[in-house]
Amino acid sequence: MAEPILQQSRNIIEQQAYNRRMTWFVMSAVVLLFAFLGLGFDYFYLGVFDDGLFSFPIVTICAIVFSIIFAYSTLQQGASVVLQSTKAIPADRQNTDHQQLLNVVKEMSLASGLPMPKVYIIPDNDPNAFATGKDPQHSYVAVTQGLLSMLNREELQGVVAHEMSHIRYHDIRLMTIVAAFVGAIVLLSDVALRGMRYGFGGKVGKSKNKNSLGLVVLILWVITLILAPIITRLMAMMISRKREYLADASAAELTRNPVALAKALQKLENASEPTASIKRGIAHLCVVDPIGKAVNEKEGFWAELFSTHPPMKKRIMLLNAMAYIKSNGIKNAT
Repeated sequence: MAEPILQQSRNIIEQQAYNRRMTWFVMSAVVLLFAFLGLGFDYFYLGVFDDGLFSFPIVTICAIVFSIIFAYSTLQQGASVVLQSTKAIPADRQNTDHQQLLNVVKEMSLASGLPMPKVYIIPDNDPNAFATGKDPQHSYVAVTQGLLSMLNREELQGVVAHEMSHIRYHDIRLMTIVAAFVGAIVLLSDVALRGMRYGFGGKVGKSKNKNSLGLVVLILWVITLILAPIITRLMAMMISRKREYLADASAAELTRNPVALAKALQKLENASEPTASIKRGIAHLCVVDPIGKAVNEKEGFWAELFSTHPPMKKRIMLLNAMAYIKSNGIKNAT
């Protein structure tokens, strides 16, 4: 419980520096993970280091090079990939709803002192929104058509301020990189496990099983293959949960109207349909969980471990408390 309190006590500069460090930590950890998985391929499949056909850890080197290139390209192009995955299109100034959104984003960029992000519309009727990008100078805000249709201007301003806060604190780079790495780790793990399933490795793999040290390393490698996708997804969820409260508080600061965001979140919570255009891998980027998991509404260790967002009721309660409104005062607001 100490970490959220510490995070809330950081000022903007400290939070930005923390997110930069976390970004480099995540990238370094993923490079090491790729290297370990590659080493397992070399050791158990190609016989490197044990009279096998190869004496050079080619897969390990390739895995390291690939992970570094992937990390760099994700840093530069990750936002574009995220937007393409949702089929988002640039906001059209000729469209009245889009123009209102552009006006609101401009207002919040001025209030936060940030450059105007590029604005995109996701053709989905379920209300949701997210921000992405590598830094405030290269940032994007995307909202669904359903969000524009459901919220009034004040509520829309609250949601946009929430997303601008993620940009303000440099959450977007860390969260975008984590989203890309989750997909890469899942793919790599799947390829490796399929290889084991179909018996790749032959005599070399069998010889390792006869060696006690090799057996221990093999067990650790298999466990890593199985747990890596789970761990990376849990990491994405943890990063998202810890930033939602801070973004809510920052949005209230920017708009001076915490009730507007509370009303918006209540409307988004009442929308029952999942956001089909937003895939599971980038769910942690969104203002509300696009999958609509019931676990997000529960509290406790296991609920927090497997949820991408903190409980909506708690978020609304905290926002109402900023305006000195009782927790149940928002339920009938429209």
